[in-house]
Amino acid sequence: MKKEYRPVVSVVVVNYNRLDLLKSCLESLSVQLFRDFEVIVVDNGSRDGSVRLIRTEIGKLVDKAVFLDENTGFTGGCNRGIEEASGLYVALINNDAEADPHWLSELVKAASENPSVGMLASKIVFVGTGLVDKAGHLMFPDGQNRGRGTGERDCGQYQIEEEALFPDGCAAFYRRDLLAETGGFDEDFFAYADDADLGLRARWLGWSCLYIPQALVYHRHSSTTGSFDPEKIYWVERNRIWLALKNLPFILLLASPAFTAYRFAWNAAAAVTGRGSAGSFRRAHSSFTLASVLFRATWDGWMGLPVQLRKRKEIKRSKKIGNYEFIKLLLRFRISARRLTWQ
Repeated sequence: MKKEYRPVVSVVVVNYNRLDLLKSCLESLSVQLFRDFEVIVVDNGSRDGSVRLIRTEIGKLVDKAVFLDENTGFTGGCNRGIEEASGLYVALINNDAEADPHWLSELVKAASENPSVGMLASKIVFVGTGLVDKAGHLMFPDGQNRGRGTGERDCGQYQIEEEALFPDGCAAFYRRDLLAETGGFDEDFFAYADDADLGLRARWLGWSCLYIPQALVYHRHSSTTGSFDPEKIYWVERNRIWLALKNLPFILLLASPAFTAYRFAWNAAAAVTGRGSAGSFRRAHSSFTLASVLFRATWDGWMGLPVQLRKRKEIKRSKKIGNYEFIKLLLRFRISARRLTWQ
């Protein structure tokens, strides 16, 4: 019997109404120097002609396609793609991103040389700006996370291969064993902080993450929702609460409201002075809208307490490192409230 072909890497692209950007993303994958991979596109019920494009590219730029009737979010789309994946590794790339030709070859090389590493983070830069989007991730003690180096001019300061907390979902690389052990993305999150949640759950299980600066990806940030869309702010803050309830050690969870109040104070200062994300949001909307969104997100976040505590128990039962080791990890990759809110 002929042995079924199994690629080394399965690349999953989740799409929702991004006809204008999707083909550029797929074309960047077609010129990868590493060739032993498959491309899986999951469409989340697009209505902009994306489905027609994807069907046209099956057998050319696309190896497998999954067409969903409704928008299941980034989490649902990724999980459907992972279910279809047959590779030893699974790579994710956003539909609004383009991969450098060396992207997959650098990631596969690093994964082969570091068999104990379960996650690899790419270097992500903003298209045409010379600015860093993310070079790994940092986290505030209440669970809010931010890309390392976000908004900085790329002057080679992030060109060292080193440990990272977790990879950004825009351009992430995982071992299949890690995805199987963690169960993949938590679909309750829908979008935003989902990569952080998966990364922390993997960390509890003893998996590590390595940042690979030569694995370069160019990103058009927040093309699907918009950088300062109120719904994005809602998901980011609601999911931050769920991440904390599920993953933070008890002592940090107890202190989380105080840390959040401190962070909100910095956000208020940023909004008043017009700095950071809060200042940009206030210019696009209003202080009242920002306060309303944060109140709704906080309310809905804490309403999810029973469900998240059940998930927390599952994490606690299966964890392979202790609380002290986990806290030390978060301290190594911490970000200050000032940098988080004003950058």
